[in-house]
Amino acid sequence: MTDDLHVDFVRPAGLYRDAPYAYAAVAPSGRLVFTAGACPLGPDGEVVGAGDLGVQTRQVVDNLFATLAAAGASARDVLKTTVYVATSSQDDLVAVWGVVKAAFEPYDPPSTLLGVAVLGYNAQLVEIEAVALAPAPSESAPSP
Repeated sequence: MTDDLHVDFVRPAGLYRDAPYAYAAVAPSGRLVFTAGACPLGPDGEVVGAGDLGVQTRQVVDNLFATLAAAGASARDVLKTTVYVATSSQDDLVAVWGVVKAAFEPYDPPSTLLGVAVLGYNAQLVEIEAVALAPAPSESAPSP
């Protein structure tokens, strides 16, 4: 574990070394955060970027990071993500993954990337949920 990283990422010997993600994450003590799926909704509650995977993925990542921050966590505290893309195209999956990976750099938590038939909002193409480990509150901070 590095000094500024809250999570030990596992990359076992004998498994493919150049995978663009860790195979597992081991959490130290802290507070687990489970997010709902972040959707590509703007402040007005409308889906942004209808038909545009890149625009929707960036909005989803922004919304996810805002949720994590509100829970006392950040991208570096994420233990795992699940990325849902309404597509049957592997090229679409790769395009979305490129945006997600860039948003998390230099960290690369384990992730599952799925093509699904449909998501919850009209015109929604991308959704991401995460499990994170928020740092434990300091001894002097009041309990929530």
